[in-house]
Amino acid sequence: MCELFGSAPRCELNFKTDIECLVAIILSAQCTDKRVNIVTKTLFQKYKTVADFANANPAEFERDIYSTGFYRNKAKNIITASKAILADHNGKVPTDFNLLTNLSGVGRKTAGVFTVEFLRKPAFPVDTHITRLSHRLNLSTETTPDKIETDLKNVFEKKDWARAHLSLVLFGRYYCTARNPKCADCKLRGICNEVK
Repeated sequence: MCELFGSAPRCELNFKTDIECLVAIILSAQCTDKRVNIVTKTLFQKYKTVADFANANPAEFERDIYSTGFYRNKAKNIITASKAILADHNGKVPTDFNLLTNLSGVGRKTAGVFTVEFLRKPAFPVDTHITRLSHRLNLSTETTPDKIETDLKNVFEKKDWARAHLSLVLFGRYYCTARNPKCADCKLRGICNEVK
């Protein structure tokens, strides 16, 4: 499966700094990376620093991110998290996983994606694509993201977690989709629970 996207599959979110990475990941919840990249193209020109995000006018910020959906919660979380980063972490997004998950709007999945994509450290965040593929490909029978994550960490070697995570996400996004998966051309048909 990893070979479908080359030896180094790439995250589709665009960012340069730690705060841009975190904001893009928060915005990507229930939204496509393509839409997030459209929004952040102008957002990251307007808000360049953690302080810019922390001091954003909530109503204006909501308008800036409106098309990503759930814009009220996302705006509140980004502004609150940015204030905490300024106050408690010297203006740098924390690199400790537990400190990340203490930020507003940052759960295990968001912290995991930040760890993989910005810090380039091993993690195995579980999203809806990975949950679906874990069941279809007999990688896990668990139903909660935490337990699926544990199973996947046991299936893949730690050095391969980041690559396997992103390969599964991309495979689920473009091939093994929730509706109308491309089963006829799939090289993994032999181990798939969906193909009869």
